[in-house]
Amino acid sequence: MKTLKNFKSLKGFKDLKGPKGLREEADTGHGGRPGRIWWLLAGLVVVVAGFVAFSRRQEIAAAFELISRVRLPQLTVAVGFEALSVLCFAAVPRVLLRYGGVRWSMGRTTSATVAANAVAGTLPGGAAFSAAWLWRYMSRRDAGRALALAVLTAAGLVSATTLFVLLTAGVLTVGPTGPGAFVQPVIGVLLAVVAGGLLVLALSRFARIRRLLGGLWARTGRRSGRIRRLEEDLRRVVGQARSVRPGVLPWLWPFLFSLFNWLFDVACLAASMWALGIAVPWRALLFCYALIQLAGALRLTPGNIGIAEATLSALLVVYGLPAEQAIAATLLYRVISFWALQPIGWTCWIALSIGDARAERRDAA
Repeated sequence: MKTLKNFKSLKGFKDLKGPKGLREEADTGHGGRPGRIWWLLAGLVVVVAGFVAFSRRQEIAAAFELISRVRLPQLTVAVGFEALSVLCFAAVPRVLLRYGGVRWSMGRTTSATVAANAVAGTLPGGAAFSAAWLWRYMSRRDAGRALALAVLTAAGLVSATTLFVLLTAGVLTVGPTGPGAFVQPVIGVLLAVVAGGLLVLALSRFARIRRLLGGLWARTGRRSGRIRRLEEDLRRVVGQARSVRPGVLPWLWPFLFSLFNWLFDVACLAASMWALGIAVPWRALLFCYALIQLAGALRLTPGNIGIAEATLSALLVVYGLPAEQAIAATLLYRVISFWALQPIGWTCWIALSIGDARAERRDAA
């Protein structure tokens, strides 16, 4: 579901400045207002999408004809996979809140996350607004500001990490063919950076190494204001993450739920092809899916409308599907994972906002 994936990418999360900074951005609207470059790029995307749609009108007509013959039992399976994806995504902040001593029901957590991601996937610059709204909602529902901020930050980082794992697995599966040939070196560099970070972390257990690294970091920080600000932000994030729960083993459940969220969404894409009678390109499916999530992180249009469809269709064509089949599979998948969730999310948002307003009036009285 793309709205959820937009929110999970942590784009628009300027909460490293702390709850005060997040609250100020939500109140003024500055953090969520798209700039001039955003509008220019979005307009360019719309124009290009219109031109491509016109030039491919025969394939699009054939795709709609294919969708009209969709098989309902298989379509039900695709919808079920997407529902499981939503539940797994909501389970991540629910587990983190429970580690912080706050127990939310699955219904409340699902309603809040679906509502926030409907806002993030519909409005221009909606990710910052939805993040601020969800932070306020969690803060008023027993979580407190610090814990709510830690949960949102940790959930986003967990989601980004599991997506990187899926992208790595997809690159290894598809091999050095097509776009995978360009992504493979990038994955290798990122893995080398991660391995280097883990090595430094392991060496930091020795006191002499810690003093050496600390002195090097301090000298670098004196020359760069950005390094000092980064150090302050990292300390704040680490402190907030520790307020959720220390240790390594408790993070297993959030990582598993986040991983299954992505996998169930991939299964929804595969079931959409099955419902249309299209042969699933299993070898390239995971890579194509993970790559469109990275493209969606740009958020050049609300809900990545046009970008997600064009990117996924093009990738499926590159890896062997006919154009009309690729377009049909993409459109059906987007209807299930994006468009069908918008009215549900906005209904939840309205209901939760009304409940918040009533609670504020009761508190004021």
